[in-house]
Amino acid sequence: MPTLRTSPEQLPALLRYLKDEAQPAYRRLEDLTAIDERARQRRPGHDFTLIYHLLSFERRGYLRVRVPLRNNPPQGVSIVDIWPNANWYEREIFDMFGIDFRGHPDLRRILMPESWQGHPLRKDHPSRATEMAPFTVETALGMVPVDGERLVPLEGADDGSMVLNLGPHHPGTHGVLRLVLRLHGEEISDVDIDLGYHHRGAEKIGERQHWQQYIPYTDRIDYLSGVQNNLAYLNSLETLMGVRVPERAEVVRVMLCELFRLANHLVWLGTFAHDVGAMTPVFYCFESREKIFDIIELITGGRMHPSWFRIGGLPKDLPAGWRQKVDLFTEGFGARINELDKLLSDGPIFRVRTEGIGVIGLEQALDWGISGPNLRATGFEWDLRRAMPYSGYDRFDFEVVTETAGDSYARYRVRLEEMRQSLRIVRQAARSMPQGRWMTDDYRYGHPQREDGLKDIESLIHHFVNVSSGPRAPFGECYRATESSKGECGYYLVSDGGSSAYRCRIRTPSFPHMQLVPDMCRGWLVADLITILGSIDFVLADLDR
Repeated sequence: MPTLRTSPEQLPALLRYLKDEAQPAYRRLEDLTAIDERARQRRPGHDFTLIYHLLSFERRGYLRVRVPLRNNPPQGVSIVDIWPNANWYEREIFDMFGIDFRGHPDLRRILMPESWQGHPLRKDHPSRATEMAPFTVETALGMVPVDGERLVPLEGADDGSMVLNLGPHHPGTHGVLRLVLRLHGEEISDVDIDLGYHHRGAEKIGERQHWQQYIPYTDRIDYLSGVQNNLAYLNSLETLMGVRVPERAEVVRVMLCELFRLANHLVWLGTFAHDVGAMTPVFYCFESREKIFDIIELITGGRMHPSWFRIGGLPKDLPAGWRQKVDLFTEGFGARINELDKLLSDGPIFRVRTEGIGVIGLEQALDWGISGPNLRATGFEWDLRRAMPYSGYDRFDFEVVTETAGDSYARYRVRLEEMRQSLRIVRQAARSMPQGRWMTDDYRYGHPQREDGLKDIESLIHHFVNVSSGPRAPFGECYRATESSKGECGYYLVSDGGSSAYRCRIRTPSFPHMQLVPDMCRGWLVADLITILGSIDFVLADLDR
């Protein structure tokens, strides 16, 4: 990945040039994070580094911008006026690293309570609960949520406004999410989103577990997408390590990822339909999802969180009977999609509740870092499986589904049609499954196939080392993204030559998507807010990590 290095003072001018004038232009701020350099083996001459990842749709590639911070306390320069989605990223860095951003409009903690002491992603912050003071009643009382009127000020005017807390315990928020609304009657005039109720320190854990041990943790990020999370992590890690995955393992990975895309979209469609008042689709969707989980269980032994991918391939080959099970499902699932289509697409109530509601324009979507079905619903044909193929997706025949309206109905149509395309991919993978190895023969990083460990002492030695202390990745860094169910999910991994990540950063699609919700909701009713929230497809574990 091309990498530029600049100072905080020069950063805004550089980023404006890259976004507006450069050829090709880098239109999207893909991600923004930081590194605490103070524990590095090869420590640079500064304590913190800001990392900006930019994406060029024309070039179909990324660019990294590194900004060393030499001041104490560390301070960067806000770029919210260039990319509005930098707002939450900068707040997260302030919260996790204690780095200030000059010019930020609302710099405050975003994941941790206001009373939290320290900054969790600094290297001197404890990584285990046993290293911290006991959690007591007094501790809990000091973490009372911020009062709603502080987040959405009434400005002292008696104009009939009221403040309403929606969540964090409300079925319409799809998890522990708190929305603070300022209302004129039923009409929304302002929204503030209070995150962090589901924050579990997934990035901190990734800097503690060795490379292979961390795989099961990734399943729990977007917990509805199962092994797609494994692939997002391994896509970056295997690139960093230079590991080649056998073709059979790649095709198995694709098949399972598309089955989980179907499972995710089924949960989304059923719950979204329920959000707008339709009961029947929930039962249809969950019945089909259980059939998918039966296939997943046969192949992996698990269901929602199988944790089945490994560095360099798979832990085992496909079991006997897998093909018959997959074929039985794919023969009938097309008819189920058609049934769901008939139940919802032309329903007058469903269309009134979704058409024209929560519109996102194309330029707005690009500025805010929107990806996946939510981006394609604005008419932009961008899918990483096609634009920047990984895991052999370039060998499969499928269409990139788009709609143009950018509203809640368009987002529904995209996901419905994507299920048909995922079904096509699963059929192709099952029909053309190659023979051969399912695990790389580069045993410096991968767990050896069982047969090799029984016959070859070198394989057995590598197995012992990789299981006990973990493989050691070369010095370096890598960012790659995959097209997950909800959008683009990427891992930025920094290796200091050890058996675990020096910095593990998870770029999830839900984080930028949720940031746009206030703009999508102003002027609509509270009932429309529930529709809009459901239409963007998020989960709190993906949002808070």
